[in-house]
Amino acid sequence: LFDIVVIGAGPVGIAFALGFVDTNINIAIVDKSSREIISNPKIDGREIAITHNSQEILKKLNVWKFISNKLISVIKQAKVLDGNSKYFLNFNHKEIEKENLGYLIPNHIIKKTLYKRLKNIGNISLINNAECVSVHNNEKYSLITLSNGKKIKASLVVAADGRFSKMRSKMGLSAFKRYFNKDMIVCRMEHEKSHQNTAYEFFRYNNTQALLPYIKNQSSIVTTADKYSSSHFMKMDKKKFSQEMENSFNSFFGKMKLIGKRYSYPMITTYAKKFTSDRFVLIGDAAVGMHPVTAHGFNLNLRGLKILIDEIKVARKNKIDIGSNIILKKYQSKLHRIAAPL
Repeated sequence: LFDIVVIGAGPVGIAFALGFVDTNINIAIVDKSSREIISNPKIDGREIAITHNSQEILKKLNVWKFISNKLISVIKQAKVLDGNSKYFLNFNHKEIEKENLGYLIPNHIIKKTLYKRLKNIGNISLINNAECVSVHNNEKYSLITLSNGKKIKASLVVAADGRFSKMRSKMGLSAFKRYFNKDMIVCRMEHEKSHQNTAYEFFRYNNTQALLPYIKNQSSIVTTADKYSSSHFMKMDKKKFSQEMENSFNSFFGKMKLIGKRYSYPMITTYAKKFTSDRFVLIGDAAVGMHPVTAHGFNLNLRGLKILIDEIKVARKNKIDIGSNIILKKYQSKLHRIAAPL
């Protein structure tokens, strides 16, 4: 018997569980992957832009201090270019009276750090190599049947299994989905000229390109293009691809060279029509899967899970059932207010 069962040991699922380290709330995290895969996530090409608010949440979860400063890049300003215009829209850290606009951290580093933090915490159990087959509710708890044959009980089931959430479908919750018929190609590149800790977004009429400043003279290059063009970019040899990127940036950053692999992701956004059901709630991309170009995704996920953590803690303090609709509806309302305008 657990208080909460989290489906999905991704960064959002683990971060949510870590919000209860200082409590007597018992949590199980269920994931189909092996412990080895969860503890040693592969490089996936994605770099995550972290806001100051997200940094504060990660500090409260006691995660931030375990990320090496050598792996964190600072974003001092952001420039946005429209079409062929020579004028940039500028966002500068001085305008918000902070030392920077935010931080850039590789996705796999965030995942790895969260897992390290998870280890040896008494009230959190990881059940790996298992999927949730079914969930049956009654007035007091949910009964979860796992693919390994085990059955576990929980006051609340939390789905953190991504924008293509199987749990969302299993529980009969539908989502608005938008298919852009485009792919996003991400890769790390080295360039001759300094990025000066500036993020660039080039909105062109055939594709969109972003440069996210990483450490030294390296950046994460994000190209959004139609399926045909993205397939073409993925098949190019490294030298030709590097030249193509250099040309597309009009040699703005001088010579450019591809480091490592290219990764391609389909452009699909999701927004669940409801975030809750009986003793069940969606968090992270399972609730709202943002367009990656906005850089809001993980930041919104962290804001959402903080809302739910706070609501659950207040409920426990006031001796209210943490799986009750009163609690879940409060979370849903607050997250809608943040997510819908974005």
